[in-house]
Amino acid sequence: MGGSLDRFDPNRLTGDQKNRGRWLERVSLKDAGDIADNLFVSVAAAIDEPKSPVDQGGGPLSPQHQQDLLEANRRVRKILGAVKVATFNGWTTAVFAGLSLICSLFSVTALLMGIGLAVVAWNEFRGKDLLQGFDPRGVRLLGWNQVGFIGLLVAYSLWGIFTGLTGPDPYQAYIDQNPALAPMLGSIGGLHTALTLAVYGGVIVCSIVFQGLNSLYYFKRGAMLKAYLNQTPPWIVQLQRQSAL
Repeated sequence: MGGSLDRFDPNRLTGDQKNRGRWLERVSLKDAGDIADNLFVSVAAAIDEPKSPVDQGGGPLSPQHQQDLLEANRRVRKILGAVKVATFNGWTTAVFAGLSLICSLFSVTALLMGIGLAVVAWNEFRGKDLLQGFDPRGVRLLGWNQVGFIGLLVAYSLWGIFTGLTGPDPYQAYIDQNPALAPMLGSIGGLHTALTLAVYGGVIVCSIVFQGLNSLYYFKRGAMLKAYLNQTPPWIVQLQRQSAL
């Protein structure tokens, strides 16, 4: 049976067959080199990639890792308390922005105030989302947003005082129609001026106090977050980021 098969003789190959053989040989060697290079890169990346203790051990966290995680959760709880504050501030400001925009049908001042409050509310929600991701930019945004809120309320109050003191007397029309009411309405006009100063002055003082304290609160949380990120193992921070999403 073996005699009926022709032996393979390389000398009997034609020129085209030899060229195709040499081309296949070069392609095979090139592919093998590429595969080896890719394998080397993959292995190097796997060695350099930082792994969490769970990946390294292939099982539950060690007692030390569990203690580190518990301590990190305790420390971060105070920082992430600012998320609840920002959420409350954002929704409260959004409600007032909506009411101001409804009143803007009758007042340009209300329209501008509504737009300003809407921007403050949007920044609160945006800063809250950044803070939830342990991004220090979120705390800075929240702090400066409160400073801007102070500026908005102070500007609104000063404009209210200016228009209240320099605008026409709301009781002058009644006095013109009935001069006998002048003594009584004159005293009411003085009371109106005093109330204008008291109300808008109170808004200025309250905004400086409350928004100022809010701003300081956020900035302090920013310092705490920076220290936390520097002192906490990256695998814990990554785990907490994923838990917050």
